[in-house]
Amino acid sequence: MRTLFSENILSPSPTPVPQRNPFELHFATASSLSHTSSSASTQSSPRQHDLLTQYLQQQQQHDESTRTSYESSSDRGHHVRRKGNPKILFMGLKKSGKSSVQKVVFQKLSPADTLFLEPTTKVEQTSLRTFTTIDTAEIPSHLTLDSSELDHQPLFSNAGAVIWVLDVQDEYLASIAALIETAVFLSEHYPRINFEIFIHKIDGLSEEYKYDTFREVRQRVQDELSDLGHGDRSVSYYQTSIFDHSIFEAMSKVVQKLLPQLPAMETLLNKLCSTCRIQKAYLFDVGSKIYVATDASPTFLRDYEVCSDYIDVIVDIKQIYGWHSREDNEEGGSVASGDSINESTVTLDPSGETYVYAREVDEHLTLLCVMGKGSTIRRRALIDYNVGILQDALLQVFKV
Repeated sequence: MRTLFSENILSPSPTPVPQRNPFELHFATASSLSHTSSSASTQSSPRQHDLLTQYLQQQQQHDESTRTSYESSSDRGHHVRRKGNPKILFMGLKKSGKSSVQKVVFQKLSPADTLFLEPTTKVEQTSLRTFTTIDTAEIPSHLTLDSSELDHQPLFSNAGAVIWVLDVQDEYLASIAALIETAVFLSEHYPRINFEIFIHKIDGLSEEYKYDTFREVRQRVQDELSDLGHGDRSVSYYQTSIFDHSIFEAMSKVVQKLLPQLPAMETLLNKLCSTCRIQKAYLFDVGSKIYVATDASPTFLRDYEVCSDYIDVIVDIKQIYGWHSREDNEEGGSVASGDSINESTVTLDPSGETYVYAREVDEHLTLLCVMGKGSTIRRRALIDYNVGILQDALLQVFKV
């Protein structure tokens, strides 16, 4: 194929004449030093000596500043690492729903029974013994941060997250003002603590009002923190209600940030989903019905609700008929090896191509997978084998 112009139709651009930089330092190589060591000392001028000395001093200062910044950053990283069990503090104004959230999620209280809860008058601390011990504490509204009755050190020193419960059905401007004060206090004294905001009691509100209220609260908090010089403070927002699954989903995301095993668990679940063509995988804590890890695929509310309800069914069946744990089966040799695998499935459509696969990891954790068309029942042998490897890996992760 011919072109109208030849490739050399444009004249080449003139090459620039290289010019020597008057401030550039030239150092002799080892070979040249061996030949000109005697003449170099006699030919070097005092100006070159001054430039070389200044250059070496600048390099020394740069190395020292780099080492200092590295040590300070490593100290900050060591300070961020939390020791002990995950601890969550609940704060908010009076009748905002702090006790209801804590008891519904961690103590399995029915949402209808929260109407009979008495107001909290003192700091109440509880512990949930599950796959790991989760410590919770509720600070009553009359104990402000500048109150002499509130001892900050034992409460905030080992806390991992502070949840501010904001009643969206009440006048929430006063709650936002107290919220801002708490966020500034945490930024100045305990910057490693995660600050979470539950925009609570959204049940019964229209979708438009929920969206407008959520946007207004978020914008007000961000503007106030920016005006006070704490605009870089990380704050998470959740719409919650104890009468649906939103409170469990929000609490799941709060707890996940406090688990050091989260990256390893997510990597294992991502590998399992890609190998077995699983749509979505959750690792649920059976006692609290929160998921401690999930894969990287998008989370759909319908899938999460189905898995959460399936957990309730599994718990009810275990309470009625019993369920042998792996430790019991290993101690008692009468149970066959195939019977020690505690698993179940439930189909979501008449064709049976979409179903939920449940597999018990240990006494507290259960793996729930939403299977699609690529993972039919005929591939159960491969799925069971891969899930067995995942189960052993998860047990090793929590053992470490």
